[in-house]
Amino acid sequence: MKILLTGISGFIGKNIARALIRQNHDITAIIRPNTDQKRIREFINEVEFINIDLTDIKTLQKFLEQTGFEAIIHIGALRGGRNFSQQKYFLANVDATEQLILNALKNNSKFLFCSSVGVYGAIPSACPASSDTKFQDDNYYHYTKIQSEKLLNKYILQGLQAAIVRPSITYGEGDRGFPYTLTKLIDKKLLVLPNKEIKIHLANVQLVTNTFLQLLNKSFNSGIVYNAADYLPTNLWELTDFISKELHGKSYPENRIIGEKPFRWGEKISKFLKNELWQSRFQLISRSWYYDVEPLYKNLNLEHFKTIPQFRSVINWYKEQK
Repeated sequence: MKILLTGISGFIGKNIARALIRQNHDITAIIRPNTDQKRIREFINEVEFINIDLTDIKTLQKFLEQTGFEAIIHIGALRGGRNFSQQKYFLANVDATEQLILNALKNNSKFLFCSSVGVYGAIPSACPASSDTKFQDDNYYHYTKIQSEKLLNKYILQGLQAAIVRPSITYGEGDRGFPYTLTKLIDKKLLVLPNKEIKIHLANVQLVTNTFLQLLNKSFNSGIVYNAADYLPTNLWELTDFISKELHGKSYPENRIIGEKPFRWGEKISKFLKNELWQSRFQLISRSWYYDVEPLYKNLNLEHFKTIPQFRSVINWYKEQK
């Protein structure tokens, strides 16, 4: 199958590219000019690369006018908490998405869009968050994902064949995001947690990859939306203890449990300083966030991923990087 892939240099995109190569698909990948070659070296002989910044809408339009694909898998985006202007975020995450949608509509291509559970906000208004849970544009990145989903729904009414996947925070070997940072803090005994039960809901990167492969290879009702996360949420303290035992052979010190007030103050100060990254960090370890994933497992017949013990892949990779 002739496929256009965005986001190949990122964690999810890289894993999807590997799976597509194993299935012998013909892959074209849009990458940002001056991308570090180390991030894409493994694909040099397997993928045709097109150097276009997703904020460069005119160049993107020109490229798309000249070609078509059987499927477009749109993973690429400017991630939240980064030092980009709102204009850059909107160009890359919304305007570029529309150009890709128009190409898919013109060529009757499948369009698989990687959104985010962030459309529910960093912390959903109700858990488990489902298709009935209201959106919260609590930061600009989340706002752009909400706007992109609205665009998709607009073009679905015009005949676009599209599916939306909303991954949770994804874990696995090779990523230095929240799961890696969590592991590092636990290793150094720097993580403090609130004195209440916190449920979190992570997504194994292989689960997210399998979701896109199933949608690529099977028919679906256009407009279908799936939350993508492990089969069940996990208790944050239990995960912390698991990581500590894997690293040090003993439980995490209970004196690292404190009251909630410092976390709430951390949130307020971060919000006042307009530091979205730190605000979300305080929220993610002090409030529960989990999602309704039953439709995903039921409809796509996916393997049931369990955060414990499969988080071990992050721990082992962390050990290698030390």
